[in-house]
Amino acid sequence: MTSAFSLAPLFRHSVGFDRLNDLFEAAQRNEGTSYPPYNMEKVGDDAYRIVIAVAGFHQDELELNVERGVLSVQGRKAERSEEGVTYLHQGIAQRGFRLQFRLADHIEVQGAKLEHGLLRIELKRIVPEEAKLRQIPINA
Repeated sequence: MTSAFSLAPLFRHSVGFDRLNDLFEAAQRNEGTSYPPYNMEKVGDDAYRIVIAVAGFHQDELELNVERGVLSVQGRKAERSEEGVTYLHQGIAQRGFRLQFRLADHIEVQGAKLEHGLLRIELKRIVPEEAKLRQIPINA
């Protein structure tokens, strides 16, 4: 009998992380949710993107916040009643959601754009000069 161990759940809610200890703690808390679906993309050496499928949500029903290294995305559907409409099948989710992504050190949110039902959140790693590698000359 063989058992496979997948690390995919560890990386699902973090962007730009290098510290595995925090990832293991987040996986133990099981903070995961599958609604709404989203992609996490690395688009450059220091650039990342989170794309969330938010079909049916208007811009004013979405809220993005960053607090203590955690990016929160929240969607609240406004109550709308269409008179004379009877749904024969309602497959488009109308419920609110809250997603949280833990950001690594020096990851900053550059902006967000809602287009064609996709919320694109652009992230960038901005490492300050004092944290960058520097070579020390050795004097003989």
